[in-house]
Amino acid sequence: MELRHLRYFLALAGSLNFTRAAERVHVTQSTLSHQIRQLEEEIGRTLFERVGKRVRLTAAGEAFLSYAQRAMQEIDQGLSELKAEAAPLSGEVRLGATHTFNLGIVPECVAEFLSRNPTVRILAEELPADAIVAGLAQGRLDLGVAYRPELPGSLRFEPLFNEELVLAVSRRHPLARRKRLRMIELHREPLALLPDSFSTRRLLDECFAAAGARPHICAEMSSVAALLGLVARSGVGTIVAANAVDPARDLALIPLESPTPVRTPGLLRKAGVRQSRAVTAFAALLRRTASARAAQPAPSPRRASQAGD
Repeated sequence: MELRHLRYFLALAGSLNFTRAAERVHVTQSTLSHQIRQLEEEIGRTLFERVGKRVRLTAAGEAFLSYAQRAMQEIDQGLSELKAEAAPLSGEVRLGATHTFNLGIVPECVAEFLSRNPTVRILAEELPADAIVAGLAQGRLDLGVAYRPELPGSLRFEPLFNEELVLAVSRRHPLARRKRLRMIELHREPLALLPDSFSTRRLLDECFAAAGARPHICAEMSSVAALLGLVARSGVGTIVAANAVDPARDLALIPLESPTPVRTPGLLRKAGVRQSRAVTAFAALLRRTASARAAQPAPSPRRASQAGD
């Protein structure tokens, strides 16, 4: 059975007239009649009754009609989507990302995406996780990149990878030469952290409680950049994702354990919303980029501490 057989069958079933059906599919009446006979021979059933000049569907033809219609709808839809995919992307992608991702993965993805799709406009905002959730829920954003927030039911969170947090200190700090630290060793240690309105801070508080540690939280700052700036200028430490630290900074990064604080970055979007081709393509690029990063070996925690030695 070939695709044209289905098209000819549907044309005749729709008009029940060989002349009109032949005109619809742009063939001669004899060609149409011959193709219908071929289809009937292949199926082994008569699909049309021919009584003089009148044509009507048989019971077998009626049964086959609904299947043929669904098959052609699927094929036509698939062909339309393939043609659309070949056309240049256009429109906007409205993205919200937290600070950590706006430092690396977002600029990398935007640069690559625009090099391939120069007619698309990217609107990327650096926002806290709760603002990203609100923007998606209200339809002001198409995509979000953040750590797992407390989600309302209208949003979907797609994990991208798992990320361990590390202690960041200056090279002059007494702990700078350590290869690894247990969380309990941060008991009474002066630290600067994000405020408890951040999910990362709540995760760290849970880890401290599990270890029985009570660090001295001497400062709270709502920006990772500000925390790292303070750490570079003082004897205070902070806990951040390793990829949030510029390798050029004069800092030591020390892995933590017992327990190891782990965050899960992911892609946020509103459930049940049909997204444009541009948004879908950008989301796919974010997934590929995150997957490639997750597959890379973790940077040596000593490498940052040795910079400038």
